[in-house]
Amino acid sequence: MTVRSDKARGDAGGNTGTGDVIVPDDTGVPTGADDGGGGPGGEGAAEAGGDGGRPLGSRAPRFIRRSRPLHLSWQVAVFLVGLAVVALGVVMLPLPGPGWVVIFLGMGVWATEFVWAQLALRWTRRKVAEAAQKALDPKVRRRNLTLTAIGVAVIAALGGWYLWKYGLVMPWKIHED
Repeated sequence: MTVRSDKARGDAGGNTGTGDVIVPDDTGVPTGADDGGGGPGGEGAAEAGGDGGRPLGSRAPRFIRRSRPLHLSWQVAVFLVGLAVVALGVVMLPLPGPGWVVIFLGMGVWATEFVWAQLALRWTRRKVAEAAQKALDPKVRRRNLTLTAIGVAVIAALGGWYLWKYGLVMPWKIHED
């Protein structure tokens, strides 16, 4: 868990200790309170989580975080840009194009400003790393190769049967006598 203070959320009033928000990190273990923003993210950055020391919270420039109206406008702009990129990725899913890559790029845009997107990306990175480790397991590789060989054999057998029965005729031109 990460404790984010008023200052970490971008309020101009400073760290009063009221209104602290507890944000779970990817491990679920409390990481402590904000130290006032002297870490790698600069003033206003929340406590570093389990992502290689990257802080949770806004990565907006310091002068933007100091002004509440300016920071809110910044967040709206970042949200709209991220939404446009994610929408473009969703459109690319059924059409030609790298849909998932663009969707994760949009999530990365959101993660520059929003903790929920940062946590979602951390979870995704962890799951991808786990899947990669699992795919490299010799037992899993052997099983995947066996299933692939069986699938290819079944497709080859069906193709051979079709050629034996009908020859080189397209399925929609087959006429039974």
